[in-house]
Amino acid sequence: MKFHYYPETDSLYIDLSEKASTDSREAAPGVVLDFDAEGHLVGIDIDHASQIVDLSRLEAESLPITSLSVAQE
Repeated sequence: MKFHYYPETDSLYIDLSEKASTDSREAAPGVVLDFDAEGHLVGIDIDHASQIVDLSRLEAESLPITSLSVAQE
C-alpha cells in the first residue's frame, strides 16, 4: 500500500494494489474508487484531501508490515 500526496492539487491517492485501474466510481463528492478488471478495489483518490483528512500524521496498528519506507521531498 502506498500513499501519494500531490500538494499542487491537494489530492491524496491511496494505492492499494499494483494492478491497473480499469474502472472508477465516485463514492462521495471528491472521493473516487478505482477498480481492476476483476472488480477489486485497487486505489482511492481524494480531492481536496487536506480539507477531508488530517494529513499531519499517519498511524498503523497491528499491521503485518515487513517493509516500511518513508520518502520526503
